[in-house]
Amino acid sequence: MATNRVKSSPPDPLGGLAETLDRAASAATAQITSGLSPATMAQSLSDWLVHLVSSPGKQMQLAAEGYRRMMRLADYAAHSLSAEHPEPMIEPLPQDRRFIDPAWKQPPFDIIEQAFLLQQQWWHGATTGIGGVTRHHETVVEFATRQMLDTASPTNFIPTNPVLQKRIVETGGQCLVQGARYLLEDLQRMARGEPEAGTDGYPVGEKVAVTPGKVVFRNQVMELIQYTPTTGTVRPEPVLIVPAWIMKYYILDLSPENSLIRWLVGQGYTVFCISWHNPGSADRDLDMEDYRLQGPMAALDAIEAITGAGKVHATGYCLGGTLLAITAAAMARDHDERLATVTLFAAQTEFSEPGELGLFIDEAQLHLLDGMMWSRGYLDSTQMGGAFQMLRSNDLVWSRILTTYLMGEREPMNDLMAWNADGTRMPYAMHSQYLRRLFLNDDLAEGRYQVGGHPIALSALRMPIFMVGTERDHVAPWRSVHKLHMLTGAEVTFVLTSGGHNAGIVSEPGHPHRHYRIATRAEDGPASSPEDWAATAEPREGSWWLAWGEWLGEHSGDPVAPPAPGAPDKGYPPLADAPGSYVLER
Repeated sequence: MATNRVKSSPPDPLGGLAETLDRAASAATAQITSGLSPATMAQSLSDWLVHLVSSPGKQMQLAAEGYRRMMRLADYAAHSLSAEHPEPMIEPLPQDRRFIDPAWKQPPFDIIEQAFLLQQQWWHGATTGIGGVTRHHETVVEFATRQMLDTASPTNFIPTNPVLQKRIVETGGQCLVQGARYLLEDLQRMARGEPEAGTDGYPVGEKVAVTPGKVVFRNQVMELIQYTPTTGTVRPEPVLIVPAWIMKYYILDLSPENSLIRWLVGQGYTVFCISWHNPGSADRDLDMEDYRLQGPMAALDAIEAITGAGKVHATGYCLGGTLLAITAAAMARDHDERLATVTLFAAQTEFSEPGELGLFIDEAQLHLLDGMMWSRGYLDSTQMGGAFQMLRSNDLVWSRILTTYLMGEREPMNDLMAWNADGTRMPYAMHSQYLRRLFLNDDLAEGRYQVGGHPIALSALRMPIFMVGTERDHVAPWRSVHKLHMLTGAEVTFVLTSGGHNAGIVSEPGHPHRHYRIATRAEDGPASSPEDWAATAEPREGSWWLAWGEWLGEHSGDPVAPPAPGAPDKGYPPLADAPGSYVLER
């Protein structure tokens, strides 16, 4: 019997052009909106407004609350202006240091402060707790409202800021002149593509990243540094550090006095660290699998050849920790038993609650980011930095504008600030894949993430795990980091340390005002919630590095003679002195 043949459709001659136009439009939109999706904002505002309009009870509650606040403020103002010094109606949040100066307690500025804080609190109530609004949309609206309120804060304006007024009087207005000079200098540096003022005082390889060592391997994505031993003997298990490529590795090798790498070498370990290549347009197609294979897997092969060690202590930081968890799960699936332990610094493996960074993760937002990256093949560090600054606009934007450009006081540069200004890029394919598969879809935690065409599972991790979360982390919230307890039955030692995503990790012994909590969940033991864990964990003063050093020692063998740098006879000759060349790429 004859059958009808289906003719294939001719190729669409406009297909490529249409895609190019769409991508260009997305890139242009992203430039105008600083990478924020107008569609996400419109959807969020619409969702919030429609449900608010259809919630008469919430409207009545907000109106009554607004009236009560107005009456309380009027009463407070009357007592304040009559020099009775009434008790404040509301105090700033613990992390809000804008009104800490005593000048804010004097009229009329105390009234201005109280009015602003009451308004801030009212708007929080107005943008949250409305039935029917999706969680993501509620978070976006609350965040956007907070950003607008921060812009209108009385601390940002001369007529309403008593501290700034005092500074202007004391300097005869010269602080504004000096601030204008700083602003012009920063604009000129930005136009020339130069780093921030003061960073030239911390040259890489001279003031920071100075721990002695050799680059013993190099490929398209990384250089592998082997550090020179400082002890007569070393533990037989080398330590491999996998840093994030969203940052340069020397956050872990800053000045000699606060270098984690130098400290670890001094504890009697052979330390290897990956230094990532700063990708450009030619690297647009590098994806997560390229980073896995050419990063930790290639490093493990090199370490095994150089040292002869059959076991390695693997350590990952931030995105590098996520990559290490993926690598460890794939190795467990494939019966590769070279990992003695795994340590994760501020690294997420479960992304259902990524904190406020999730504001920038939905389909509309990722579509815009894809367009932004597509034209150049990478996401620039300034675009990533802008998102992180928005999450902490009080600390990272407005306080800096106030201090530098109005008060004329430039904050002294330090090694951590200089490192933070030394940004990196993210290749198009990898970053798009990372945001979609991990942040948006949570594939790793839910068993859908594939390596080599087959899924991996974090439940396969059975080696001892040491995890560090930080109390004020806005990049990898500690409750999110803690969730690995729920995904594996391995023995897990979890540390919650003071500080944030960076300063909490750079916590050398002797650093003042440091503390942490620590607890170990036994292998196959029950997993507690973050709140229950925090209530029962042991509090300690000082640096968590010491606890990590003890833990590594408990899982290491007896000391042996240190290995030589590299192994020329096995294809791993020393190529250059540390810190190598990749870390210098801008």
